Amino acid sequence: MKIFVAGATGATGCLLATRLHAAGHLLNLVVRSVERLPESLREDAQVQVSEAALLDLSDAELAQQVRGCDAVALCLGHNLSFKGIYGQPRRLVTEATRRLCAAIRVHSPKRPVKFLLMNTTGNRNRDLAEPIPLAQHCVIGLLRLILPPHSDNEQAADYLRAQVGQDDAMIEWVVIRPDGLIDEADVSGYTLHPSPTRSAIFDAGKTSRINVADFIARLIEGSELWKHWKGQMPVIYNDGDRVNHSCDDG
Repeated sequence: MKIFVAGATGATGCLLATRLHAAGHLLNLVVRSVERLPESLREDAQVQVSEAALLDLSDAELAQQVRGCDAVALCLGHNLSFKGIYGQPRRLVTEATRRLCAAIRVHSPKRPVKFLLMNTTGNRNRDLAEPIPLAQHCVIGLLRLILPPHSDNEQAADYLRAQVGQDDAMIEWVVIRPDGLIDEADVSGYTLHPSPTRSAIFDAGKTSRINVADFIARLIEGSELWKHWKGQMPVIYNDGDRVNHSCDDG
């Protein structure tokens, strides 16, 4: 498969790109700094690397990046610094989502391209009218005002949910919602849920980045797993026991 990955020098995106590369997939990567990529990705002819800020690419350049791709994985995030949180571009994830979807459409793919967006469990799936406690609703409202990245994540997911929708002929999507991200060396047990099973604010769980990368890779590679979750916003938590294979394709 040919896969475009945005954010491949980030903590989760790098794990995803490494996982996909090890499985033998062709990769197109756009990164701000090639030097931050693992050497195995920098020196393999099956990995095409472009050094640029994603939103600085023209529409034509973006279209070329996703040409012939079976999947597009967006693992971009805002840097946890004052400039990263409050500086421009404030709608980094939303604009990347919108422009990459437009780039996919340029080629009128015969089969829908899989679009995978890494998001957050603090974002509700409005298609399911997920209830949240009043106190959490108030905190989330405050986060929208004081932390632009939270609103950006919400708007990016809503673009796929409301603008692309469920029946698009060129794009199918899944929004992956991890809880509190942690670093672990190996894939461990994790469970998948259509909606959060705990409060993202008052009872946050943990999700290892390598588990998120594993789940995204399995979605890209597995037809039955993809059919189960397409058009949804699955929540992923570390389980500490075993991987939940109930939705896997074996």
